[in-house]
Amino acid sequence: MKEDFHNLGFEINGLLHLTGKQALTCIQHGAILVDVREDYEIAIKDFGISNKLECPFTAFDKLYKTLPNNKPLILADCVGIHSKEAAIKLLSNGFTSIANLVGGIATWERDGLPMNTDVETMSGQCMCQIKSRKSKS
Repeated sequence: MKEDFHNLGFEINGLLHLTGKQALTCIQHGAILVDVREDYEIAIKDFGISNKLECPFTAFDKLYKTLPNNKPLILADCVGIHSKEAAIKLLSNGFTSIANLVGGIATWERDGLPMNTDVETMSGQCMCQIKSRKSKS
């Protein structure tokens, strides 16, 4: 598994974890970022890369079978908790080339990696309360 990710990262209990910079390197070499955040979270801050798929955690049990199992996948969320759960689910369902983004988009942004941010849609006092101002149709 680690060779699919250019021998980067560290492994804990059979799950590979990558820093943002390591993940970006892997993405530049063909890995796919799977963002498990909800739509309203993605509308506020998004990974500024094109090689990504969205698979919201609330629908993950229904959607994970649609993910490609022939490419390295890096699971990501806000801080790395739901992405870790999603990565474990994929590993237990036959996916073999899986990694978790440590710290999620929070550390990705902190490390100055590519971002798309829409400050006009934000409302809330802190990260745990941010919701989109735009209504979904």
